[in-house]
Amino acid sequence: MDLQSFEPKFLWLLGLLTLYCVWCVGSGIFGAMRSRSASDYFIAGRGLGTWAFVLGATATAFSGWTFLGHPGLIYRDGFQYAYASFYAITIPLAGVLFMKRQWLLGKRYGFVTAGEMFGEYFRSDAIRMLVVLVGLMFTIPFLGIQLRASGYLVSTLSDGLVPGWLVIYLLAFVMFLYVATGGFRAIAVVEVVQCILLGAGIILLGALLLAMIGGVDRFIEGIALLGETDRNRTSEGYSHFLAVPGVIEATRDGTSAPGGPWTAMMILTYVVAIMGIATSPAFTMWAFASRSPAAFAPQQTWAMAAAAGFVLIVFSAIQGFSGHLLGGNIDMNFAGEASGIVDNRIGLLTGDADIMDLPGQQDLLVPLLMNLFGDQLPWLVGLLGVCAIAAIQSTGAVFLSAFVSMLTRDVVKPYLMPHATHRVQKFLARLFTALVLIAAAHFATASEDYLVLSGGLAVALGFQMLPALIAICYAPFFTRSGILVGLIFGLIAVLATEKIGGQMAVLFGFELPWGRWPLTMHSAFWGILVNLTAASFISAVSHSNEEQAHRDSFHEFLRGHAAVPQDSRRLIPIGWIAVLVWLFFAIGPGIILGNTAFGDPNRAETWLFGIPSIWAWQVLWWGLGVVMIWFLASRLAMSTLPSREVRALDEDYGDRLPDLVRQRLT
Repeated sequence: MDLQSFEPKFLWLLGLLTLYCVWCVGSGIFGAMRSRSASDYFIAGRGLGTWAFVLGATATAFSGWTFLGHPGLIYRDGFQYAYASFYAITIPLAGVLFMKRQWLLGKRYGFVTAGEMFGEYFRSDAIRMLVVLVGLMFTIPFLGIQLRASGYLVSTLSDGLVPGWLVIYLLAFVMFLYVATGGFRAIAVVEVVQCILLGAGIILLGALLLAMIGGVDRFIEGIALLGETDRNRTSEGYSHFLAVPGVIEATRDGTSAPGGPWTAMMILTYVVAIMGIATSPAFTMWAFASRSPAAFAPQQTWAMAAAAGFVLIVFSAIQGFSGHLLGGNIDMNFAGEASGIVDNRIGLLTGDADIMDLPGQQDLLVPLLMNLFGDQLPWLVGLLGVCAIAAIQSTGAVFLSAFVSMLTRDVVKPYLMPHATHRVQKFLARLFTALVLIAAAHFATASEDYLVLSGGLAVALGFQMLPALIAICYAPFFTRSGILVGLIFGLIAVLATEKIGGQMAVLFGFELPWGRWPLTMHSAFWGILVNLTAASFISAVSHSNEEQAHRDSFHEFLRGHAAVPQDSRRLIPIGWIAVLVWLFFAIGPGIILGNTAFGDPNRAETWLFGIPSIWAWQVLWWGLGVVMIWFLASRLAMSTLPSREVRALDEDYGDRLPDLVRQRLT
């Protein structure tokens, strides 16, 4: 293909992307030079420093779907979907609850993978295998949607001259080079740069679009006009862009609810479901790889809740609504021309087409917005493109590494190659990395679902690890049988309340009566409801004194090292109350108050702070959410250094695992 056929913006993207790929490959070589043992390769020798964790874990949580998919759904559904930005609070909330305790267990027992931890705690090879299965169900679709986003991006920036499938496979190959070569240490080094590019790209694009529209006042005028011209109204007569439609909707299929699908219960269950990122095996690997928990509190409070939350609440929202003000919405174009809003800039984005009539629909929004600067600032388009690709790869690499580590350490080594050396383990991990990337790339080219919502299925599956984490970190009541049965039933319930469940049912000749997300509640909720119910019931009837004593030994260790300090225990009830109040008013039924708390959505002159009431409500509860995370992480010492020195019982649990498996099997 002749390079002269490409515009300068794409050539800039190609050049900057080449530099980025050189950095990635170089980091892989650096990691390979320092990965002498399996522990070095899989969890960086438990030696990641503060900044590597702070930036790396943040990049893992806020990835390609944040950069590309999140503004697109704000464009489609307005501020009712923008409540999803509160995963900037719920992800660190899960981290506060579980990260420090997992680090303590990894340090104490020498665990390298989540499967090893769960398998030893429950003395169950079946649970360990099921954790690997969850990793498989999570990793391939989650990695696939990240790669698919890269295909959308580059194909759009090249004006269709470069096919999306080619981009998917090329970037998958680059990811293979640094993940397979350098292991987790290389991933951490790359993620530091990816985090900076991710945040800078979202802020830069949002600021440029705001300037293009004409400033804050012009932007707010455009939102008000958008609300006036919106045909999709809630039962109270408010624009679906500016109000949540209700608390819950008694509909068979939550995705087709009137006034928009994002009822209060849908928002609550969806945002809580995204905690599945922090309960997944990938974040367990971050915990095991860290040198100490000293980095946990600043990462959870300031990097994730404060910084990333601000970026999502402000700049992602600006990007989403800019699509309407710059030509993506035909109705808005006519209204804008009549009122003079954004002057002659109407129609820049798609010309005479409506973005929702294009093949990629809202998933094309961010690439199209980048394209607006292609003629005058081609280097800027190239830079933004690299920022987006870095964001896309930031999450995929960690989940890929976590899964292949489990395949190697929890499946092959104990069952097939018990005497595998460190070199053999690294070779197997590299082989599995290639196979998983091929599968994920195929998924990316075959999937037709929206980027963010496909990711929602992946995290819903990962969220089913919550009862097992609660058990190992807090509640010795749960038994091996209870967790095993609950996890199986939970996974089935998730699939049964997603689109894939309906498709599978049709293949077997029947139709599921409830559709996708019944009662406008996400599949993660139905899965965890079934999961916890089954786990609690089975645990109550499968008690064993011997197994209880074994589990109690873990919890006795945790009580001695992770308990809330004596002088802060009186604050524990305040922490519980703060969490419950925040969940109710920030992402739960209380958000209905936000529709009108600071003005009438239909009358811009009543907006108390000069912005829609729903947006002001989100800013308020984002700020309170940051305070809540700080209080839990630092004041209650849930993410600080342990109260006592941790003495390791076993430097590498995995070396003994084959013998333990044989003992249990006999």
